Order: sequence, then structure tokens, then C-alpha cells
Amino acid sequence: MTIDPQKLDRLAEVAVRTGLNLQEGQDLVITAPVAALPLVRRIVAHAYKAGAGVVTPIFSDDEITLARFENANDQSFDKAPGWLFEGMGQAFKEGAARMAIKADNPMLLAGQDPDVVGRVSKATSIAAKPAMDPVVGMQVNWNIVAYPTPEWAQMVFPDLDEEAAQGALMDAIFAASRIEGGDPVENWAAHSAVLRERVDWLNSMAFDALHYTGPGTDLTLGLAEGHIWKGGATLGKNGVTFQPNIPTEEVFTCPHAFRVDGTVSSTKPLAHNGSLIDGIQVRFEAGRIVDATADKGEEVLRKLLATDDGASRIGEVALVPHSSPISQSGLLFYNTLFDENAASHIALGQCYADTIEGGGTLSPEELKQKGGNGSIIHVDWMIGSDQIDIDGIGKDGSRTPVMRAGEWA
Repeated sequence: MTIDPQKLDRLAEVAVRTGLNLQEGQDLVITAPVAALPLVRRIVAHAYKAGAGVVTPIFSDDEITLARFENANDQSFDKAPGWLFEGMGQAFKEGAARMAIKADNPMLLAGQDPDVVGRVSKATSIAAKPAMDPVVGMQVNWNIVAYPTPEWAQMVFPDLDEEAAQGALMDAIFAASRIEGGDPVENWAAHSAVLRERVDWLNSMAFDALHYTGPGTDLTLGLAEGHIWKGGATLGKNGVTFQPNIPTEEVFTCPHAFRVDGTVSSTKPLAHNGSLIDGIQVRFEAGRIVDATADKGEEVLRKLLATDDGASRIGEVALVPHSSPISQSGLLFYNTLFDENAASHIALGQCYADTIEGGGTLSPEELKQKGGNGSIIHVDWMIGSDQIDIDGIGKDGSRTPVMRAGEWA
């Protein structure tokens, strides 16, 4: 498959200049599957053009990952390379930026024992904390961008042959990443300004809660004390303004982990750890999911919710209009980076500390007192559609339309 080299170069440039806003002399740590090597090479070139210190890529490989599940002894599944994550964490402490390239086969582990997959995921999440905490805490500038592998492409476009599917997925990634037409860096500046308008309005309203209604959904979601809405460009604690996700269509904040009540249904499938979870319906009481079902992948969902004490509470709420380009494409990407930007969503697990006033200086217990959730997981799933209405509820009980039929009101 020949991917348009000019467009690939534009994507790499946007990832470095807008996504990371890489600084002169700053080191960069990249994680990527070996299948994404063409994009990694272009990103490295643009990083050095931007004045990078040292760029260090760390590669994974689907076949190597699968070999572990097919051949390793049972003890292997509860281990993870903590030394690697500690090294990455040290790099971030010393000022390095973080780039992740998503290109994995979403269903790679579909044929594996969900219990074993869950054990590996849990061990990796625990070991990865030294590397993930600086990212979740916005202490470093970071970015996630995507590259199409043939296996992923054929999931999204099952009726096309391998070469045509990969080309179609690359075109879809380019379109969603806003690199078509004009200067992509300027495209992102304009898009970020629109998201900023939404963020400013939501912050000015200072809602106490959001109320969602629609098919299978009647949910009152409290917002954390001192919550801050964010979206688009983000100011990191290192003083660098960066764009975490390419693409992005969301504005998001911190829900109150102990003030969520009612029922909510998923509106799109969730691809998680090689399994597809579809038709999710859950019931919250005092912030915790007390009943959960799914039409497909229910066992995987239940194991996810049992990961730790915070896995059955939520750490993020995000608003995305139904008219977003990713939604209007009609595609299911089987990749949260894209699918979460097709619909409003919530995330099980860890909150982002910087979505609470002063969150970066608060201890885990102080974050909890304000409503922030703690967990080793952070898994987004979609609850928005053109049939969902959302009202903002003020501290005085007043109601303000936020979304009607999936669009900003």
C-alpha cells in the first residue's frame, strides 16, 4: 500500500508542531507499533527540525504480543516491565515530551482468554504508573496520533481488499485529523478556538450537575467541586501549550465520583483489550455502577469494572456534538482515539487532576474529597447520539439546555 507521502508528512508535522508543540532542546519519547514505522520516521524528522534534543522510539509488535498469550507460562501474565516505565517516568521528570502512535489491531486478542487478557492489562496498568502519572497530570506535553495498519483497516472497511481498506482508513485518518486543505497548523488553531468558546461558556455557567435523557438513559451526573472544563489546546504544568489528541472534538471535565445516579446506555460499541463490548447498560447509585449488562462482551465489561475500587466510578465526562466530522463519517473505528470523538462519552476510572482547580497540587485523598476518582484504568465509552438531550443543573436547581438531539443548544 502506497500512502500519500505528502499527507503523511503533513500529519507528522501537525503532530510535532501542534500536537506536542515540541520545544527547542526538548527530548521526546515515542511509543509505536513497528507497523507505524513510516509515520514514526516522519515524526522523528520533524522533531529534529523543531530542535529536539534526543528522540527515543520504543516499538511494540502485534505478533510478539500474541506470541506471549499463545506460549508463555501462567506466571507471565501477572508481570510487566516496570523498569521500562520507570525509565520513561524519569525521562518525563527531566523534561521529555511524550508521543504515542495508535496503529494496533483492535481485535488482536479477541481469541484469547478474557481473564488472562485482564490480568496482563492490570499488571501493565500498575507497572505503568510512573510513566502515566506525569501524562494524566499534564506535567508534560504529550500527543496521540494514528496510523492505519492493514488489520485495523480491514475491520473498519470489511468489504474492501487489504490495500483498498488501508487507503480508505488513511484517508479517514487524514480527514479526521484536519490536515486536508490549507495549512493544517492554522486549521488546528481555528478548531481549537471553537472548542475554547464552548469551554469558556461551560466554565462561566459553573453547573452543579448534568442531566442526560434519551433511549435507555436517565442519568444525573454531578460535577466535581471546582471542576474546570477543558478542550482543544491545553497548557501543561511545564508551561507548554499542546494538543493532546489528534483528532479531538470534545470538551471535558471531572465528574463527581460519588454523585452519579440513574441509568445510561452506550450508543456505540467499545473495543477493549481485543474484545468488542456492545449494548452496554449500567445503573449508578451514589456514583458507583451497581448493575451492568451488555448485549456482547458482558464478561469483559464485568472484569473491567472489577479492576480496582475506582473502576466502577467515572473520572471524565465529555461533550461531543453529533455533527462532529467523525460522527458524520458513519464509521466505527474500533479505536477510542476516534470513536470517543463521534459522541459524548464518559470514562470509567482515573480522573484528570488538571480538570479540578489546583488539582495538580492536591494529594489523592484531597482530590477524592472534591469528587475526583482514582483508578489504574481510564476507559472511555460513548453515550451520546442525536436522540440524547443534556441539561445543565445549577446549584439553585435551575436548568439550562446544553444539548438538544445531540447538538449544542
